[in-house]
Amino acid sequence: MRPPCELVVRSVLPTFRSLVAKRLIEKYRFSQVAAAKKIGTTQASISHYLYSKRGDKRMKQLEASSSVRAIVDEIAEGIATEKLSPFGAMLQFCKLCKVLRTGDLICDWHKNFLAVPEACDVCPPTIKE
Repeated sequence: MRPPCELVVRSVLPTFRSLVAKRLIEKYRFSQVAAAKKIGTTQASISHYLYSKRGDKRMKQLEASSSVRAIVDEIAEGIATEKLSPFGAMLQFCKLCKVLRTGDLICDWHKNFLAVPEACDVCPPTIKE
């Protein structure tokens, strides 16, 4: 049995980190090393996020969500302006998880990941964007 949380940890959080790193590098001119330090990962991970084709479909799906884009922008701006502490950034990552669990995206990914009964109610009721 694999709960939706496992899917979030394995797939969503790395993809979300890559979106934040990409924004820091492209909009705020951070180096890969500086972006890695700010989001608590390695430069090699940042390079992988930016140039790897793995996970590209999920990245496009996350980027298509206005809620996700807003949280990415909020975190990147907070990090770049130093108005967001590491704890504050962590809270924003948790906010992302809550937003995604109240939408269809994680539920749909989970159904593709595991044979989930139609009556599954693990995720909170859907909130439409």
